[in-house]
Amino acid sequence: MNPETVLQGDTSAVTHGRRADRDLALLEALRRRESTATERLVATYGDRAYRLAIRITGSGSDAEEVVQDAFWAVVRKIDTFRGDAALGSWVYRIVANAAYQKLRGRRSRRTDLSLEEVLPLFDQQGRHVAATGDWSPRVNDPSVQTELRLALTAAMSELPALSRTILVLRDVEGRSIAEIAEALGLGVPAVKTRVHRARLFLRKQLGDVMPTLNGTAAMLAAS
Repeated sequence: MNPETVLQGDTSAVTHGRRADRDLALLEALRRRESTATERLVATYGDRAYRLAIRITGSGSDAEEVVQDAFWAVVRKIDTFRGDAALGSWVYRIVANAAYQKLRGRRSRRTDLSLEEVLPLFDQQGRHVAATGDWSPRVNDPSVQTELRLALTAAMSELPALSRTILVLRDVEGRSIAEIAEALGLGVPAVKTRVHRARLFLRKQLGDVMPTLNGTAAMLAAS
């Protein structure tokens, strides 16, 4: 066995132990309604909560409101925390749900895009009706990186609130299907379906924009 691996494992165990001790102390402070408990909650999870909230909502002001509302919910509901998962995971689920509710409320003021209208067409065997080019080799091309990132952001903003939230949790935050289902009160099959459909939508949107990016890159190279 590699000695470095052993050392890394020991360090990981120590880090996990320190985190558990920190969370236990914070949990007890919240349950005892200590005057500094809320401040400690923000100091411990504030940055992480804000990053998640802004990824889901896409708005700094909305993300700030989400974190404030979510942390207030944590303080109010702390006695309902059963300890089945880590405190951080429980806080994270509350933030994710609050961000989704904020995004859904904002989207309710306009009509959400229907994925049925823009998803690729399939035949009865599940194959694409229209041929689609394979643009994946261009993803790492520096000449289209900025435009591709902008196109991805624009496509993400067009997703329905629930689909966007699920995709962020799954593909950006790396949460499991089961964790997402629990956080949003959905069934596992529903989450799997939403992830699949959202990925198809993004792939189609990026596929539509790639010819334009290729043309721009060619013009710049020729100039």
